[in-house]
Amino acid sequence: MFNIGVKVLVLIKVTYPNASKLKRVFQVLVKISDELPFFITQEAFEVKVISPDKTIMGVFRAPSVVFEEYSISEEEGFIVSGTELKKAIKRAAKNDVAVFELDKENSILKITLRDKKTGLERELGVPLVPKPIEPLPELQLELGVTFTMLSQDFKNIIGDLKLVGDEAVFTYEAGKIIISSTEQQKEYKCELTEGNPLILVSSLVEKAKASYSIDLLVEAARATGVAKNVTVSFDTGKPLKVEYDIGDGSKLAYWLVPRI
Repeated sequence: MFNIGVKVLVLIKVTYPNASKLKRVFQVLVKISDELPFFITQEAFEVKVISPDKTIMGVFRAPSVVFEEYSISEEEGFIVSGTELKKAIKRAAKNDVAVFELDKENSILKITLRDKKTGLERELGVPLVPKPIEPLPELQLELGVTFTMLSQDFKNIIGDLKLVGDEAVFTYEAGKIIISSTEQQKEYKCELTEGNPLILVSSLVEKAKASYSIDLLVEAARATGVAKNVTVSFDTGKPLKVEYDIGDGSKLAYWLVPRI
């Protein structure tokens, strides 16, 4: 129970141990869409966002076990305004935990930021968007090529691609990843192998080649600050997956449609 003028029933109360990490996650997801759908089940706390043109999807998933408190009376799905959520969470500091409480009666997601050292609390309310939530698909695609690298290296490559054109070609053959782009008189080509600079590369196929929008890659690279490493998976004619392991069991993944 909590009070916002009147006594209300709390259907969900969960406490995430690192509010500053959540702040960075929400700040990048709101770039995809201003409406952020939340899905809260007994197993996990998820935010799934898809762009209006359905070319990119971002999924943040935190298993229930990583929360300091995880109390839900029933599974819930609701939508909040990304702009309002970003305003509320921007005050999150390094020592803060984030407590989320759902008040469906008043259509509010209450967020309490609590300093773990001082106990200081700041309470904020984010209004729910009054529209039905549409379940987003669970993508269980088998992608033939996967590689892991430092997030900063990935960000640098995408930054270089942005200077050249609007389409990037990902190619795999003989243990080597090649990322390239060509437009008019400009060309960019980057060869990546395990140890230089890839941490790991694995494949289920002998060869793979697919093209993706550089603008969408830029969106996926916005999240490089949330994790030290990034894992990228692709295959011929299939979506590209960019996944950041946040380190506590939580993950942020992007799915990008291929260019045909």
